[in-house]
Amino acid sequence: MAINTVKQDEELKKLSNIEVGKRLSSYLKDYKLKVFTVSLLLIFVMVVNLINPYLLKVAIDKNIKNHDLKGLLLIGAFMLLLNLISMTASYFSTMKMASVTNNILLKIRQDLYSHIQKLSFAFFDNRPVGKILARVIGDVNALKDLFNNSVTNFIPQLLTIICTGAMMFYLNVKLALASMVLLPVLGISLFAIQIVSRRRWQDFRRKRSTFNAYTHEDFSGIKVVQGFSNEEKTSKTFLGLVKDMMNSFISAVKLNDLFWPLVDLSWGLGMVILYWTSAKLFTSNSITMGTIIAFTMYIGMFWRPILEISNFYNTLIMNFAAAERIFEIMDVNPDIIDVTTASKMAKIKGQVEFKNVTFGYEDGTAVLDSVSFKVNPGETVALVGETGSGKTTIVNLVSRFYDTQGGEVLIDGKNVKNVELESLRSQMGIMLQDTFLFSTTIKENIRYGKLDATEEEVIAAAKAVNAHDFIMSLEKGYDTEVNERGSRLSVGQRQLISFARALLANPRILILDEATSNIDTQTEKLVQKGIEKLLQGRTSFVIAHRLSTIRDCDKIMVVDDGRIVETGTHDELVALKGLYYNLYTSQYRFLSEGA
Repeated sequence: MAINTVKQDEELKKLSNIEVGKRLSSYLKDYKLKVFTVSLLLIFVMVVNLINPYLLKVAIDKNIKNHDLKGLLLIGAFMLLLNLISMTASYFSTMKMASVTNNILLKIRQDLYSHIQKLSFAFFDNRPVGKILARVIGDVNALKDLFNNSVTNFIPQLLTIICTGAMMFYLNVKLALASMVLLPVLGISLFAIQIVSRRRWQDFRRKRSTFNAYTHEDFSGIKVVQGFSNEEKTSKTFLGLVKDMMNSFISAVKLNDLFWPLVDLSWGLGMVILYWTSAKLFTSNSITMGTIIAFTMYIGMFWRPILEISNFYNTLIMNFAAAERIFEIMDVNPDIIDVTTASKMAKIKGQVEFKNVTFGYEDGTAVLDSVSFKVNPGETVALVGETGSGKTTIVNLVSRFYDTQGGEVLIDGKNVKNVELESLRSQMGIMLQDTFLFSTTIKENIRYGKLDATEEEVIAAAKAVNAHDFIMSLEKGYDTEVNERGSRLSVGQRQLISFARALLANPRILILDEATSNIDTQTEKLVQKGIEKLLQGRTSFVIAHRLSTIRDCDKIMVVDDGRIVETGTHDELVALKGLYYNLYTSQYRFLSEGA
């Protein structure tokens, strides 16, 4: 799968209108009773609207013609009462359907969010975060009018057209046929427009997604942008993406705006044909004046729903493009899943074994090639080697963030593919070079390692890794709010908090991936004792370029070009005078020269 960059428009799997419609309508199933109630209320409103012209015809042809004032007042009072009830029913149906729509959007967004959280790292490797956010926020919001109008607009308007047409044929067949003569032409025209219109709305949503992705990335890296004075360049790129999005929107809207003129033109021509036919029939005494007035009202009631349905059809085309993007992600299957026979991982003792493991992120390119090793419970193992040699890949396979393409990864003798993911990862602690903190208090960031931890447990964990003193020096101590990603704290302080979080989680297997590389020498001395406590009683993998930090590890494995080429303690590897010796002496020489 090619990398999808922030400036690259997405290619989506095409879904048919029928398939999209079925999947969207499935969300209405949980609200069948409410939708049925709304439909009944709307049908009542529709019936009242249909009755009004007929009652007016009766009033003109009978009561007014016969000077029946009492009968006229009765009809007037009856119409007033019906319409008051109709207005109340319309209000309640609108409110109830708005509630249903909001609940459906909540369900779709939650389903999408939950699904994305289960997707594998490979999915996120190939999609900028901004494009994912565009689906979760913008595309889901776009469905609001679709669900709301499908019940409050489409269903009653369609029934209105059918019932109005029936009333028109009941009153006079010739006038009814004259009023509807342009319907086939209108239908063919609207169908032809929607084919092109949907493609244009798909293009607009792709452009908007690209725009969101670039904006998210630009603001995430604002320090780099400002640090290199590249504001003008990024502004030009931003303006170009905005113009692309604007032009695609205008292109889509121009075509959509043809819907209403076509309906209005058909409506107007229909009125002309109706009056011309009415004049001929009236002069031959084939119809009454009341019938003509009723027909004039009915033709408005017939074409106005067609206009509303055209509007709904327009909304349908616009929002089907958004629905396609949502379902496209929902149809992505996680690469890493529990097999049907997966068993729960018992409390991990800590034995880790690789048996002839082969792995590559892309087909045909092996990052690891037939790697085999065994780590005993409680051992601390260091992985060293040049950048890109495969060190991080090894620990990613231990955590089963990816699956091997050959060989086995065993923990306590069990293949990690055959155990439940949650039971495996819940017993692991992973600390990365780029420490991530959430936009909340320091206390809550530490507690993320154990959500039900008491305040005393949080403080004890911070003290163990020597983070307590600097936390208490802050204005609000443990209740200090950190900015997004913890930007108000130093790199060393963020890593100390992550150490406390890991210790609180009490993992059985601990992975430190360059976790101390950004800590200054003074801070490193403070945290070293905390790390020693963190490593006690658990199997640990330590990746470090600063070789002085791993001298006391039980075992050091040297990774080179996807293979384990040397294994031993620090002293054993130095005495071997191989690759590790060259790395160590080069680094020592570099530091001793005062660089």
